[in-house]
This record gives sequence, structure tokens and C-alpha cells, in this order.
Amino acid sequence: MKFLLAAINAKYIHSNPGVYSLRAFARTKIPGVDIEIGEYTINHQMDLILQDIYRRKPDFIGFSCYIWNISYIMEIVRDVKKVLPEVEIWLGGPEVSYDAKKVLTREPDVCGVMRGEGELTFTELVRAYLKREELCAASLDLDHIPGITYRAESGEVVERGPQRLLSLDEIPFYYDDMAGFENRIVYYESSRGCPFSCSYCLSSIDKTVRFRSLDLVLPELQFFLDHKVPQVKFVDRTFNCKRDHTLGIWRYLVEHDNGITNFHFEVSADIFDEEELELIGKMRPGLIQLEIGVQSTNPDTIKEIHRHMDLVKLKQAVDRVYDYRNTHQHLDLIAGLPYENYESFMRSFDDVYRMRPDQLQMGFLKVLKGSYMEEQVAAYDLKYRGIPPYEVLSTKWLPYSDVIRLKGVEDMVEVYYNSGQFPATMKLLEKKFARPSEIFTSLAEYYEKNGLTGISHSRLARYEILYRFLEEKEVKVEQSTSAAEDPAGMEQKTGVKAAETAVKLTLADFRDSLMYDLYVRENIKSRPSFASDQSPYKKEVREFFMAEEESPQWLTDYAGFDSKQMAKMAHLEHMEDGTFVLFDYKNRDPLSGNARAVRFRYDQKGSRMVPAKPARI
Repeated sequence: MKFLLAAINAKYIHSNPGVYSLRAFARTKIPGVDIEIGEYTINHQMDLILQDIYRRKPDFIGFSCYIWNISYIMEIVRDVKKVLPEVEIWLGGPEVSYDAKKVLTREPDVCGVMRGEGELTFTELVRAYLKREELCAASLDLDHIPGITYRAESGEVVERGPQRLLSLDEIPFYYDDMAGFENRIVYYESSRGCPFSCSYCLSSIDKTVRFRSLDLVLPELQFFLDHKVPQVKFVDRTFNCKRDHTLGIWRYLVEHDNGITNFHFEVSADIFDEEELELIGKMRPGLIQLEIGVQSTNPDTIKEIHRHMDLVKLKQAVDRVYDYRNTHQHLDLIAGLPYENYESFMRSFDDVYRMRPDQLQMGFLKVLKGSYMEEQVAAYDLKYRGIPPYEVLSTKWLPYSDVIRLKGVEDMVEVYYNSGQFPATMKLLEKKFARPSEIFTSLAEYYEKNGLTGISHSRLARYEILYRFLEEKEVKVEQSTSAAEDPAGMEQKTGVKAAETAVKLTLADFRDSLMYDLYVRENIKSRPSFASDQSPYKKEVREFFMAEEESPQWLTDYAGFDSKQMAKMAHLEHMEDGTFVLFDYKNRDPLSGNARAVRFRYDQKGSRMVPAKPARI
């Protein structure tokens, strides 16, 4: 009998650890069992997925169901029974575990649902099917299997009690080799459960946390290190909730670092202790990255969602890690939480932005089945999409019109902040606007007004758009300044903080910052329309590279190349503030990937270039 575990992932780079874990556990209990894995993505044509399943000719299919793939899975389920009428279809995963009876009532082609953790349940199901096949029995004995909901022969939907929770040490390591995982994120689990009770999260249902023994974890991490896996993403809900576990893993990674592999962790930064923070400071740049769920800085919101968080300690920890400049930090916010209206969310946004995360992830509340948030729908006047991912539409505090505004802000944050493509320009914009959130609300309004929303713009086009936005903003500021004596009135009309206008940022400053941002990422061939003419400085550029060929001082990794080759491999840009910036693409920042940039000016004699500081950037 052939069993197929099928996963439809959001992207090709993703994998589904659940189906691999189910197969590995079943194989240890039932040697020789025929279990295949079929991994697909939501970008596949459904017809091609159907064809692949048909060619495999499974007798049993178990689908892994999440909010991002359930609609695709149900489309396949309804079609696969038409081409494989004898196949037995089971579902598992969080999207079907909490309303299993409704699923079976709604979907007649589904035999049953594996609720909750599936390793033991799936293994018992496999045994039941193999026994039926061995005995040539007409019926399937499922009465002894806990953790399932199924349709009995009578048509009645039967639900058995919960399956026992396994020790994580009982679950085998399911990466036999890395074949098939090239260029994909590798997921790893060293604990299950979460000690916290956040109302929007399913992990809060099971407050027990089980850990895999370090005696097993460390050799498994060494396997990834030996195979030079690019990234290992821990799926632990709160990785650092047990100090000894955290320190044991991080010390091992520091001591056995291969210089390549990056490890991703979800953490609660406010519970870091001094030893953990000191250890982070000793790590190779890029060895780990941290995802930190802030969600809101509104104390009423934090209390209502049952989240335990010390914002002062969180900020101190984030600042400390930022100062190390060796670890990417992703900070998360959720829009649509109780007691948070538009202005409150924007205050949360400003608070988190000022913590200087490498990425600020703006998410929107998803009302997950089985969560406490789902129970509070009426109390919060919570409206949400009727189809996955069940995203918030409005609450008693946040109307849909404000959700739309926040969607625009989210887009601008992704393009102009999280992309990492505008670091210098963002720093200038922070000086120009009264608060960080106004940068992105103004950009979103500009995109909407000019019909730019919803279009897939090229990288160069994003720079052109930002420059046009700055041109318009500069004109408005000048008009407002000349028309009104009241600084507060100017701030209200333009979003520009009156106290900062003394800095007198000009379009020339922004042209310099934009050109810096363009070239620090790559040696682009096409130049934007606002770029200054570089032809008057050909002599200086030529002489600089000739000097580097003769006696390399700044381009020491270019041995064997002449000055003309160097000029193509690196780039020297004259800025409007009178300086030159050298972009060295052979030497890049290990975190951002940006080229090493060195700024020069001519010395007082005008005879040679010496390092200089920028005027604004």
C-alpha cells in the first residue's frame, strides 16, 4: 500500500517539516512502509499538481493544511477523487484541527482529520490501513486511534480524544541528506509549545513547552554545518524561553561556526539576560538573525491580548544587539489588535521604528480557528475575511478605511525600508519629517494620488518615484514657509517638523543620498534621470584608478587588474556636495550585502584625494 504526504507551500524556497517528521516517525515504527512526500507550491498550476498525484497512484493521501494553502488543497481534494476514486484522503494541520467535524460535513471526499500533532496519529493510521490490507477486510478499525475525527461507515462523524504528546526525543531527525533542499530554507525544531498566552496565536492553547535534548540537538546542528546549509530556521515559538537550552545551542554555534550558515530564531527580547546578550556580541556577523514580536506598544492592547512583555527591557536588549552590528533583527507589529486605533498603531510604529530594526514587519491580525481571539469576535466587533487567511477588515477601534491606509503604509515600508535599498535616503527623510510614520503615510498618499499603487515597479523606477515625491514635498515646504509665519501651521500642513527645517535639506542632498543608495547595492549601468553629469570629472576618476593600479591603497583586492578594469569593477561617483564616493564591490558588508563605500575629497592643495565625511548622509 502506498501512502503520500502532500504539502503545498507558499514559495519554492519553503519546505514543510511536518510531512517529513510524520514520515520519519512512521518509518521507525513500521520498517519498510511505502511513504512518499509530494511538495508543491501555491504558484504551481493546480492541474500539474493533480497530474503528479495521479502518476504516483497513492492509496492514501494526507494533506498538510494551513491558512495559506487550504483553498488550493480543497480544490485538489475535490478533483483527485474524480481521477483516483478509490484513494483515501485525510487532512491534518492547524487549519482543520479545530473544526474537524465541520470540515467532514462540508467535504464528503475527505475520510478524516488528524488533529494536532500528527506523528503518532499518522503512524497508527498507517498500521490500521496495512492491517485492513493484510486481512483483506472490508472495514477499517479506527476506534482505538486517539486524535482523529472521521466518518464512520454509518455516515456518523466520530471524534476521538486527543493523542498523547510525544517527547521530542522520540521524534527522529528527518534530514537523511540534503538532496532536494538545495537553495531552500531548512526548518528545524528544538522545542514545541509556548509559555505565553497571546490571544491571537494557536501556540497559546498548549502552554506546556517540550524541549529536545541538547545531546540530540547539537549533533543535528553539526549536520547542517557540515553540509554548509545557507539558512536553518528554528520553528520554536519562543526559542529563548529556557536559558540553558538557549545558551547551549548558541555556544555550540559560536564554537563550530562554518562561516556560512545562518540560523534564524524567534525570541522574546525582554527576557534576554546579560550572558545571552554578551554571547550574541561575540558572534560572527550573520551567524544568527532574530525575529522579535513586539506587536504593539499600547499597554492596554498588550494587556488585552494576554501578552507578557516588558517594553523597557525589550528596547534595551534590541539597542544592545543593534550596537553590536552583527545580527539582523526583525521586529514585528500587528495591526487590528484590540484597543488600537489608527493613531495608536502609528505610535507603536514610531516606537518600533526608533529601535532601528533591520526589518519592520507590519502584519495584519488573522483570526485563527481555535484561538482566543476568535472567541472575542463579538466583543471587539471584529470583522474579518471569510476566506483564508481570515485577515482583519475592521474592529470597533479601527474602521476599514484605516485598514486600507495601513495597507498603503505596509507597502511603502516593504519597498523603501525593508528592502534595504535606501539606507542613506531614509536617514535624511527621518530628519525631514516630524515622526517616522509620516514618511510612509506621505509616500503611500503620493502613490495613491499618482496611480502608482499595485504596479510592479523596477528598482530604478522606485528611485525615480521617490525623487519626484521629494520634488513635490520640497515645493510644498517652500510654499508653506513663505505663506505662513506660524511654524506649527507649517508642520500641520506639510508633515515637516519645524525645528528640523533649520537643517535646510535640499534636493541636492537627496540626489546625493539616492545615488549613494543606488551604487552601494550594485554597479548599475543605467542612471536615473536626476543623476548629475559625471563627464566633468573624468580626469579625476581616471587619475584615481591609475594611482590605485600603481600603488593600491583602497582597492587592495584588485591585484592583476589595470586601472581601466578597476574602473569597471568598482565605481567612483562625484557627489553634489563636492566629494567623491568609491564603491568597492569586492568587499561587502556581511549583513546588508552592500559594497564598502569610502568618501573622498581633494586635500587643500588639490593634489590628491583624502578620506572625507559626507555633508548630510
